[in-house]
Amino acid sequence: MPTKVSTRSSAPVHAGKRAIDRIRESARELFYRRGIRAVGVDEIVSRAGVTKPSLYRSFGSKDELTAAYLRDYGRDYFERFHATIAAHPGDPRAQIRAWMNALAARATQDAYRGCGLTNAVVEYPDPDHPAHVAAAQNKRELRAVLTAMAKAMGARDPEPLGDGLMLLMEGAYASGQLFGPGGPAGQVADAADTLIEAHLARP
Repeated sequence: MPTKVSTRSSAPVHAGKRAIDRIRESARELFYRRGIRAVGVDEIVSRAGVTKPSLYRSFGSKDELTAAYLRDYGRDYFERFHATIAAHPGDPRAQIRAWMNALAARATQDAYRGCGLTNAVVEYPDPDHPAHVAAAQNKRELRAVLTAMAKAMGARDPEPLGDGLMLLMEGAYASGQLFGPGGPAGQVADAADTLIEAHLARP
């Protein structure tokens, strides 16, 4: 899932934090903005204001740090998701609408970089790579949640509706990066509503 566009400078993060937290924060900022493969360990430790041995004591390797970044990203994603849908208890259709509206707002910002988890799967297509494993786990969990919400709405076939909603979200992640403000990602909530209506309508 996407992260908020940062306006921070490239200066090292606040030195008052623990080294491991500075490393995590620096890696997340750099990995999301520039891509994981494009960022080296030297740049991460420079930004975090730590040494390489400090990074390797905490994470062992860049791959382990990458997997930790993606697990953190996935946890934060679901925290935002549940906080958004909590405003509409017992109404899964309104919950989906609220989440899609929030996605539309994020995906039409300047310099939007899409979903860090989706981007990671593209960068690391090997299904056994730690980055791919961490990102794919989140996506599978989201697919199950969307299918459960489709069932709660009373869809005739919950799985196709859940998958359709996920495809709309993934399309918003990609098109948001391509078109930016004014792009088709801004219509994702209306598209989701139309899809839901089609699946709820009785023959």
